[in-house]
Amino acid sequence: FRMRAQAIAKDVRISPRKVRLVVDRIRGLSVNDAYALLQFAPQRAAEPIRKTLQSAVANARNHADEDGESLDVDDLVVAEAFVDEGQVLKRWKAAAMGRAMPRRRRRSHITLVVDNRE
Repeated sequence: FRMRAQAIAKDVRISPRKVRLVVDRIRGLSVNDAYALLQFAPQRAAEPIRKTLQSAVANARNHADEDGESLDVDDLVVAEAFVDEGQVLKRWKAAAMGRAMPRRRRRSHITLVVDNRE
C-alpha cells in the first residue's frame, strides 16, 4: 500500500532561487534525515521548509488513520520537492537625484510530497 501525502506552503517571503538551494538538498532523503538537515541548515529558508515537511507528514498520518492503516514515519521519504514562484510584490526604493528604483520582493510556493520507501 502506498502512502502519498503532500503539503504546500504558499507566499513564503523568500525568493524561489534561495529556497530551491535548500529544497534540492532534501529531495529523496528519508523524512528523519531531512529534519536533521533542515534543523542545522544556516539558510533562512530552512524554517518554512521544515514546517511544510511537518505538515506533509501530519497529512500522511491523518490519511493513514482514515484508511485504518498504521504509519511508520521512519518509512517515509521526500518523494517530490519543488518550489514555484509566487506573486511578486513591486515596491519602489529612493535613488539618487530624486529618482526611484524598482524593487521586486519575490515570494515562493513550496510543495513537498512524502511517500513510502519503495
